[in-house]
Amino acid sequence: MAENSGGVHCLKYGLTVHNVLRVRVVTIEGEIVELGGEAPDTPGLNLLQAFIGSEGMLGLVTEVTVRLIPRPRLARVVMASFPGVEQAGEGVTRIIADGIIPAGLELMDKRAVHMVEPFVKAGYDLEAEAILLCESDGTPDEVAEEIARVEALLREAGATRLQTSSSEEERLKFWAGRKNAFPAAGRISPDYYCMDGTIPRRHLGKVLAAIAGMENQFGLRCSNVFHAGDGNLHPLILFDANQPDEVERAEAFGSAILELCVQVGGTITGEHGVGLEKINQMCSQFTRDELDVFSAVKRAFDPYGLLNPLKLIPTLVRCAEYGKMHVHQGDIRFPDIPRF
Repeated sequence: MAENSGGVHCLKYGLTVHNVLRVRVVTIEGEIVELGGEAPDTPGLNLLQAFIGSEGMLGLVTEVTVRLIPRPRLARVVMASFPGVEQAGEGVTRIIADGIIPAGLELMDKRAVHMVEPFVKAGYDLEAEAILLCESDGTPDEVAEEIARVEALLREAGATRLQTSSSEEERLKFWAGRKNAFPAAGRISPDYYCMDGTIPRRHLGKVLAAIAGMENQFGLRCSNVFHAGDGNLHPLILFDANQPDEVERAEAFGSAILELCVQVGGTITGEHGVGLEKINQMCSQFTRDELDVFSAVKRAFDPYGLLNPLKLIPTLVRCAEYGKMHVHQGDIRFPDIPRF
């Protein structure tokens, strides 16, 4: 809740903010208050959404009431192989444009597939440049109709191989690789740095191609696994903290990816929050007026800055300094990002 997290099924069922009904909060003054649960026409401010995603900067949450969603009667997954990430991105675009909202729509590039397949043995196509997992759930008739539409759309987008789960065991096996991508990174790299940005779906293929070009600039590998349905990227930058300057290069690589997300009309976070390392990129995404509003909300709840004091809203001075570094590139070399 602190980061408004999403997940594999957030495309159809929503993020945390869509599924929290009420929270109990302790304010900085020690007052216990409950937010949410009121009728839509209740007078006064709706503060529930302000607390969801606030990363502990506004109050201490002690209790959360969530919406419960019944399990679907049936779920099946289509696993599609593509000769390139741009074709996989086209598959995502076609599915959404056709009015289909899958229960899950996830993409992995070739490096990610090669990381996880020896680990989980899910039957992934090791020759594919990208794999797309598309899940449909509902009644048996609904699932059968949607799966048929999805398979046709993926073929039109250039899929070279389609495999649809025939049992619950096989469905879970297909998902096992995607859900174990992060720990599987340890098979090929001592360390990884997970980024979290969101972009418009139409730019998926071009942004992934740009990230591949950044690998050469920063001298590091990057594996991509992400929630393709809502454009939430999770690049895994692979590095070795024992090697000189690789931590610095990994952080610079991550910053460049976030700047790219903003440039194409996206955001610097999708579900992992801003934390400490994305504060500078807030200067790129938000105007000074917007940052001032954020600061005013923070002061209203925590005038002395005692709640999560290391998590800051960037000041005018900080943004000015970051702007100079970004323009003149300084010690961090940002890539020549293509204009889309």
